[in-house]
Amino acid sequence: MYFITTLYVNEKGRILNVRLEEKYDRIYCTEFKEGDSLEIENEVKRITEFLSVIIKTYKFAGVLIGISGGIDSAVVLALLKRAIGSTRIKAINLPERDSSKESIKDALLVCEHFGINCEVQPITGALRKLGVYSLFPPALFIPESIKVAYSRNRWNRYKEPYLNDLKNEGDELFLKGVAYYRAKHRIRMTKMYLEAEKCGYCVVGTTNKTEEMMGLYVKWGDDSVDIEPIKHLYKTQVYELAKYLGIPQKIIEKPPMPDLIPGLTDEEAFGLTYPEIDKILIDFENGIERNDESAHKVRKIIELTKWRRLKSVGIDDFSEL
Repeated sequence: MYFITTLYVNEKGRILNVRLEEKYDRIYCTEFKEGDSLEIENEVKRITEFLSVIIKTYKFAGVLIGISGGIDSAVVLALLKRAIGSTRIKAINLPERDSSKESIKDALLVCEHFGINCEVQPITGALRKLGVYSLFPPALFIPESIKVAYSRNRWNRYKEPYLNDLKNEGDELFLKGVAYYRAKHRIRMTKMYLEAEKCGYCVVGTTNKTEEMMGLYVKWGDDSVDIEPIKHLYKTQVYELAKYLGIPQKIIEKPPMPDLIPGLTDEEAFGLTYPEIDKILIDFENGIERNDESAHKVRKIIELTKWRRLKSVGIDDFSEL
């Protein structure tokens, strides 16, 4: 795919044309610079016009989006409906053996709220045939509370598990867990492209700026999409858009979860809240020096995401690493 390098606009801010460069593999909306307050209405118009223009430019028949039941996919779904209507949106939920039943219900709730059909297509069979579930004992008939307690205990036995994940380091059990959850995201990516390309659709991602900078995605998994409508927005800004777009309150109040282990929230994985992280990231972006412990942790995480951001390494890239 392509990366939008320039948007040509008139004096009212309406997009007139785009200049595309055949260099990168995804399309992003130009970055929104946060001020003292988010001009939500104008930002929504800007994103929806971006989506409309890019879908028309590449003559996509429609879009496919994975609905997780979380706030990011809910916001992107709402933006897509405003941009192209509901008839050209294919929404799918791809649960597997370890998925929370509540998340499936939330995905269906979001789609019903916006009048869009949601196809639930389990990927358990594909993961089983791939041998993914052989890495850990069967979870059938084990209560959700027991799964959560077991998984949290496994996560908490390590001092800095999220940093270990970014570094691909740890003991045999930890690395098996890393391979285990990443395979799920990569199978989801494959399934999404299979369903999209059968219809001539593009795949739309739901990663926000905070997640991208903090490495909260799987390489060749949920980062492998065609268009990223909210990748220029911090997580706290996504919440502001969610309120404006009428996302169900249950989804707004639901703690974001990274699908690393059952019951683990994003903020537990980071050891920081999203408002704390976003404040630090914005300070970094504005050149403000931060020497507190939280800022050092965020800086370390950003440095460790370098490898995750690289799709592949050639000899010409080596000097930059």
